Amino acid sequence: MGIIAFLIPNQIAAQTGVKRTDLQKHDLSTPGHEMVQARIDFDAHSAFGNHFHPGEEVIYVLEGSLEYQIEGEKPVTLKAGEVLFIPAGVVHSAKNNTNAKAAELATYIVEKGKPILTMKK
Repeated sequence: MGIIAFLIPNQIAAQTGVKRTDLQKHDLSTPGHEMVQARIDFDAHSAFGNHFHPGEEVIYVLEGSLEYQIEGEKPVTLKAGEVLFIPAGVVHSAKNNTNAKAAELATYIVEKGKPILTMKK
């Protein structure tokens, strides 16, 4: 498995048509863990490829609809107001299959000091 680890969260914006806006980052009461929250905007017909995180991800779709592919599961399409939980280390991807923009609120509960995101080739 080829991987690319991102140490700086904004570097994920390299995916065409996907923009990340970091909203907040805080240490948690659980030692060695932090919470990171970001808004991810998807242009029409854009996608963010296979990747995983060093902790859990909680997704809330803010607008439009997005298709999520979680490794080992059937794709699921969520619309604004719907949520998704992705366990730590599970490879997943997201794509906007529509002609409209879409956005999600992503909250990560992750191990502090590890790359927030690792791409899988």
